[in-house]
Amino acid sequence: MAVNAATDAKAILRTNAEALIPVEISNEIIKEVPQASKLLPLMKRLPNMSASQKTIPITNALASAYFLNGETDSKKTSNAEWKKLTLTAEELAVIIPIPEATLADSAFNIWGEVKPQIVEALGIAIDQAILFGTNKPSSWPEAIVTQAAAKSHSVEIGTGVDVASDIIGEEGIMAKVEADGYRVTGFIADTIMEPKLRDLRDKNNNPIYVPALTDQVPDSLVGRRIAYDNTSTFDTEKALMVCGDFSKAVYSIRQDITYKVLTEAIIQNTDGSIAYNLAQQDMVALRCVMRLGVQIAIPATRRKGVNGYPFAVLTPEKASA
Repeated sequence: MAVNAATDAKAILRTNAEALIPVEISNEIIKEVPQASKLLPLMKRLPNMSASQKTIPITNALASAYFLNGETDSKKTSNAEWKKLTLTAEELAVIIPIPEATLADSAFNIWGEVKPQIVEALGIAIDQAILFGTNKPSSWPEAIVTQAAAKSHSVEIGTGVDVASDIIGEEGIMAKVEADGYRVTGFIADTIMEPKLRDLRDKNNNPIYVPALTDQVPDSLVGRRIAYDNTSTFDTEKALMVCGDFSKAVYSIRQDITYKVLTEAIIQNTDGSIAYNLAQQDMVALRCVMRLGVQIAIPATRRKGVNGYPFAVLTPEKASA
């Protein structure tokens, strides 16, 4: 899409610039963020939110069936219970510093340069919050890695005879999820796991890992999609791989993105140190905000009722004392 760089640069430099990003750019970002995230493509996307909250029903107790003892036997009642799960649209912001000299260059395609940075940063922040709880909003569910460990849904790599048994064996992470009545639909792992998976085979010597041959066909592990993180999203001191029923991890996007131009702010790093002093360094910064809601739906299952958990974690080997 062609962008008029001079017009865009002028618009962004307005001192009171707090408005919607151009509709076509906003739509592109909303479309691309779920792909930049390694986790969201595995999850279930709900229709976009039209308000700040969205409520969905999930089963809290399952109905039971009975055989009748003859025509005169009375029919028994069976209660199926439901509960409401609420998704709250939380703000997720990214700040992109831009030198004023760059904006003044009429040949500079502002959105062509800034949009990929926005999309990547938002994707990383989403994945870290859902998996590890990093800067997680209070309305979002407890981090998957944390909850899996609390439910004893974790296996230390090297526990079994090989990595395959740690993943697909009777005591592996897949079995942890299946024992609670859920079906594993996918995996997400740090890239350090890929070379460990390439030569894995089952008991019949069949490969259990199939690498992607084209962009349209993802990598698969035992027939389920596996996504790799190569952005340091994974805290490899806590987890190397997560598997689970990702249809139980749901999200919904609020269909708007806003931006504000900062001209005199001080931009800090996550450790509190100063990254940029915009006024002193003749820079401006574009703050982009999108909103989305996330929840983990844990419906009742025949095996564990509502006490199960649909995810499990492969953890790193503990350092020897």
